[in-house]
Amino acid sequence: MRTRSVAHTQSALSHSASTMGSRAAATWYRCLPALCSGTALRVAPVLRPASFASIPARRNLNVQTATEAVKLKSIDDLPGPSRSTSMYWLLVKGYAEKMHLLQGLQKRLYGPIWRSKFGPFDLVNVATPDLIAQVIQQEGRYPVRMEMPHWKEYRELRGQAYGLHVETGPEWYRIRSALNPKMLKLQEVSVYASTIQQVIGDLLQRIELLRTRSQDQATVLDVAAELYKFGFEGISSILFETRLGCLQEEIPHETLRFIKAVNDMLTFADMVLLFPRWTRNILPFWKRFVQAWDDLYEVAQMLIDRRMAEIEAQVSRDEPIEGMYLTNLLSSDKLTKAEVYISVTELMLGGVDTTSNTLSWALYHLARDSRAQDRLYSEVNSVCPDKREPTMDDLSRMPFLKAVIKETLRLYPVAPGNARLVSENEVILDNYWFPKKTQFHLCHYEACHDESEFPNAEHFLPERWFRSDTPNSRSDRARPGFYQHNPYSFIPFGVGVRACVGKRVAEMEMHFALSRLMQHYEIQPEDGAPTVEAKTRTLLIPAKPINLRFLPRA
Repeated sequence: MRTRSVAHTQSALSHSASTMGSRAAATWYRCLPALCSGTALRVAPVLRPASFASIPARRNLNVQTATEAVKLKSIDDLPGPSRSTSMYWLLVKGYAEKMHLLQGLQKRLYGPIWRSKFGPFDLVNVATPDLIAQVIQQEGRYPVRMEMPHWKEYRELRGQAYGLHVETGPEWYRIRSALNPKMLKLQEVSVYASTIQQVIGDLLQRIELLRTRSQDQATVLDVAAELYKFGFEGISSILFETRLGCLQEEIPHETLRFIKAVNDMLTFADMVLLFPRWTRNILPFWKRFVQAWDDLYEVAQMLIDRRMAEIEAQVSRDEPIEGMYLTNLLSSDKLTKAEVYISVTELMLGGVDTTSNTLSWALYHLARDSRAQDRLYSEVNSVCPDKREPTMDDLSRMPFLKAVIKETLRLYPVAPGNARLVSENEVILDNYWFPKKTQFHLCHYEACHDESEFPNAEHFLPERWFRSDTPNSRSDRARPGFYQHNPYSFIPFGVGVRACVGKRVAEMEMHFALSRLMQHYEIQPEDGAPTVEAKTRTLLIPAKPINLRFLPRA
């Protein structure tokens, strides 16, 4: 392959960036000095075809020109632990429950990009915002989060539709396009506000009941468990258009079965991947994973069928059809019944933990930071005095409330890592070339805890999201939303077409719930309460029960 001079390539890419005028081209050009450095030129050549497969023009990445400039390294040149070392860390050193911390450990050992293998996965880990951005900018039209062989195997075992997490390509895009309406637009999501407020009312009653029953008339044990029930009730009331009774004193049997199935599925999902298939007759993880999915699907199918029967009865009586998300999804006729069953179930899975875990961590830190809690209460009380129920418009006037949620999500991203399987394109990251279908692991937890992006990164500082040096402004007044950081260092709901479909609903639930809890209670830690760390259970959850004291406000 003919190699151009570095100067010639810089000139070509400079022209490309100026003529295309895109952010992607400009970003690539800024990366060129590192790409064309003396270090990069010393590496061994990679034997590969002379030309790349087509990368979508909208990404504006001049890959052909760049690869002619230098000889790129391959995945085999990446540092990283052996498969046995990875299993030792996970199973012996205990990182199976601390995979978020393993990101930082491996970054310190191997640098910002490294290779790791465990179970069926061969991963390229990227742990800086710039590298994460480079992956996402080259992900193609139909990005894939990751291969989920255990989910796919279960779907095939039971003859179910693949759904949003297993399906790929144009079929995935078709399903996603059917699910987006009534979820992603703020004005559409506002329709669910009254339903969520009713669920929050039940949560407040539940907190009051537990508080008054405690020995000190204040402490609520395992707040995360109660907020998990709230999250379950909230998202189910939207998706299934029915109340499940999660916050009742006597929870219905089918609801308890549903809650247990979600917990079991997430618990055993990781274990299924860690062990080879031949261990399934010895270890219980696969059987429990299948049973959890069976219970999940059966209860979800029952709830959806019940709603379909109600709609059919209304039609037969010539009554107007009124409903929310599920009704609109069914009436759109864009998905088969099997696709509705699995897609709504998957949406519910994503909605429960985001709300419950974030609220749990927010209350945990506010209880230990009276200054931040007082500031939040003052803001909520000034916008909604006398415990008036907030509206969507009210939330727009509560910037510190939103800063608290953002800071909580930064400290504890619900998904500490995300993935991209780039199936359409070959990919270049710095001075490495990767073939199609390379599996990338995006280390969001490490990026969110990067001191160069977030000084005092391990501290809970909601005020960091307020800065006086706002763009195009010389005002000294601090304003929200202009904290200067790499945008890819904090993407709690993802970005692009693979962004979380339930983002708007989750934010609404969290903002309403936290504001109303502040209206009614001062939150304090339990006397002698230990520090609570996070652990990984597919998602990031508290490793110990969070016990808090709820003191009624006058």
